[in-house]
Amino acid sequence: MKNIIFVFIIGLFSLTVSAQKARIKGVILDEFNNPVENVTVKVGDKGTVSNENGFYILEIDANKKVTITFSHISLKKITIDVNLKSNEDFELNPVMNSKVEEFGEVTVTGNSKKRIEGVTTIDPVIVRKIPGANAGIENIIKTLPGVYSNNELSTSYAVRGGNYDENLVYVNEIEVYRPFLIRSGQQEGLSFTNTDMVQNVDFSAGGFQSKYGDKLSSVLDITYRNPKRFGASLEASLLGGSLTVEGVSKNQKWSNITGVRYRNNSLLVNSQETETNFRPTFFDVQTLLNFNASTKWNFSFLGNISQNRYNYEPLTRQTNFGTIDEPIALLVFYEGQEKDKYLTFFGAGKAVYQYNEKNKLKFILSGYHTQEQEYYDILAQYRLGEVDANIGSETFGDVVFTRGIGSQLNHARNDLDALIVNAEVKGFHELNEKSQFEWGAKFTKEDIRDRIVEWEVVDSAGFSLPNPILDYQNDQPYNPYVGPLAPYQNVRATNFTKINRFSGYAQWNYRGNIGEHDYWINAGVRAHQWQVEADGRPKGDSQITFSPRAQFAFKPNWNKDMLFRLSGGLYHQPPFYRELRDYDGVVQTNVKAQQSIHVVLSNDYSFKMWNRPFKLVSEAYYKNITDVNTYTIDNVRIRYRANNDAEAYAYGFDARLNGEFVPGTESWFTFGYLKTEENQDGKGFIARPTDQRLKFGVLFQDYMPNIPNLRLYLNLVYNTGLPGGSPAYADPYNYQLRLNDYRRADVGFSFVFKDEKIKSSKVWLKPFNELSLGLEIFNLFNNQNSITNTWVRDVYTKSQYGIPNYMTTRVFNIKLVARL
Repeated sequence: MKNIIFVFIIGLFSLTVSAQKARIKGVILDEFNNPVENVTVKVGDKGTVSNENGFYILEIDANKKVTITFSHISLKKITIDVNLKSNEDFELNPVMNSKVEEFGEVTVTGNSKKRIEGVTTIDPVIVRKIPGANAGIENIIKTLPGVYSNNELSTSYAVRGGNYDENLVYVNEIEVYRPFLIRSGQQEGLSFTNTDMVQNVDFSAGGFQSKYGDKLSSVLDITYRNPKRFGASLEASLLGGSLTVEGVSKNQKWSNITGVRYRNNSLLVNSQETETNFRPTFFDVQTLLNFNASTKWNFSFLGNISQNRYNYEPLTRQTNFGTIDEPIALLVFYEGQEKDKYLTFFGAGKAVYQYNEKNKLKFILSGYHTQEQEYYDILAQYRLGEVDANIGSETFGDVVFTRGIGSQLNHARNDLDALIVNAEVKGFHELNEKSQFEWGAKFTKEDIRDRIVEWEVVDSAGFSLPNPILDYQNDQPYNPYVGPLAPYQNVRATNFTKINRFSGYAQWNYRGNIGEHDYWINAGVRAHQWQVEADGRPKGDSQITFSPRAQFAFKPNWNKDMLFRLSGGLYHQPPFYRELRDYDGVVQTNVKAQQSIHVVLSNDYSFKMWNRPFKLVSEAYYKNITDVNTYTIDNVRIRYRANNDAEAYAYGFDARLNGEFVPGTESWFTFGYLKTEENQDGKGFIARPTDQRLKFGVLFQDYMPNIPNLRLYLNLVYNTGLPGGSPAYADPYNYQLRLNDYRRADVGFSFVFKDEKIKSSKVWLKPFNELSLGLEIFNLFNNQNSITNTWVRDVYTKSQYGIPNYMTTRVFNIKLVARL
């Protein structure tokens, strides 16, 4: 208590002393509107340096004229005179021009600190312009090396052999969550991140620092924009639209940016081979409110309300598969419907206390509440038969011989209510100009109430098939069936689960020299303690993990601009709720954390080609994973075994070449090789569900020199086929066939009436900073890509066929973009 009183008195004393002071702050940008790090800001003998986001803050004397100098080693110096009132907060955002030759409108040098940390930075402008069936940040992430996905309707992605649940996502340093019950990319709708509100996008595919949380695969770190003036943006297309408004108060103390989005996926889903009455609607509102209370305190609030409604009524489906010599078709007639609803609320408050130029504290309190329901009753009556492949036949393409008939009735009444609350404090301390120390502590409380009722009845040629797990013979009609009457699959459970977690980290950064060469060191450790309580189950043990991590970067003083990095450590992923729930839907309270040893070796080479800047980044990695919680993937729903019964490994190589292939635009080419396998119960290594061996990605921008208003954007992805999966009840060792390769090209053509490059004197364009109208073509080459298999039994041959579930075909979209 005495310590608290002492700190309070010191705080009052500090505020009293600062009464004759003022504060100047802002974000320093270059001529390309990128934040500039390591700019020296001085007033007399006082000074500071801008951080990785270009942000600076400096206390100056009030009620007198002072001269502020902004200087950088490669930018022209700026000198500005100001005269501020006592305790005034003044925001100044200078733009610094280069001393050296300009190479176009995009600079690929990147932020030096992020380059050292191995973080990929993505320009938000690229995110907004590149086409995709589910456009946004995840759409661009999927073009990066090491990132894999074969579902264009989903925002989920797998990184270097991990699954969808192994990726961290932060917005303004606050961890965000996905809904729990979603099983199909069609149900996901909107990503949490509103692209129009984004300022910075950073992504790490592995070997990340201790300050990031306890996941095994990747970190997506997003920063929302702090408005400097009034602005508005509008996007409208056949898939929906969005409206974003931002502004700042006259005294620069308050600022706000708010975005509203609406999306309807009918255009995409109706292109699939299943004919449906489909009414999916997705809506959300997000807001970021900032308040500069004083020269030392800053407060912000991030809020989000999202509602997804998914109404699905399938009608018919015909899927052709097999071979040229033996074509087979599955013809299905449906009855029934599915009605799902996901309602989520998210709110987070953040306070930043800048005690002085070298010490900073952050306090974060956040809450996430989701209410989800998944209701469906769908009867599928199918006919499996041979297809007439004779081109000249009147019945060409029709099923002419039936191998089997049957029906499948699926029922679900799943409800989930989850509340997750986080309280966190972080500290940043600059020990000297060469070293910094960071730390953090966090408490998380999870309260989840879940009821799962799912069953499936399968009837083949008039005979009900029993549950395959039950050891009863069924050789009807030759002998009567005497076993119990049971659904083919049946999952029923009610779980009231509470989890308390304590986690924290500490890390140290140091920059040094070896002769004329520079090096950087980051070393840290994370700790995580948790305990699971579930009604009707024994209370789980208190478990704790320690995760030491380190990074070492070396930049030799060579003529070539090269940087070498070695990073890794011991990474843990304590189980989240879905990882605790086994195949029967029952929560297992003592599931261990999955543990992985990471080693990442990389090279970063910046160079000039065609007198323009380019960068080549290559990385080799290895992961050794123990206490693996094995799973199967049903579209995007992951079902865990919750028994830590396996070990696994992953290794591979990634490369990315990016730069100005076309002057003034940034494009990139990526390549990735991955191999990942798991060994369950010592039965031998088999491919993991995310074992996607080869990946090629292209993101390309172009324009016509003779018609500069016309722009082209291309998003191209090729992935080799994933393992085709297995029925939930089956042994995966018996199902090792792969899906076909995933090939997809999305292209966009945009006619720009006005933007930062295209100026116009027309009166009707004067209010706009940007106005464009575009045509997007999704799946340009109309490739048939499959996401999973549907398993159908042939009663006569007793064979089980994996029928591919194909994704969207070619779709056209029109898009209007306006910014004020």
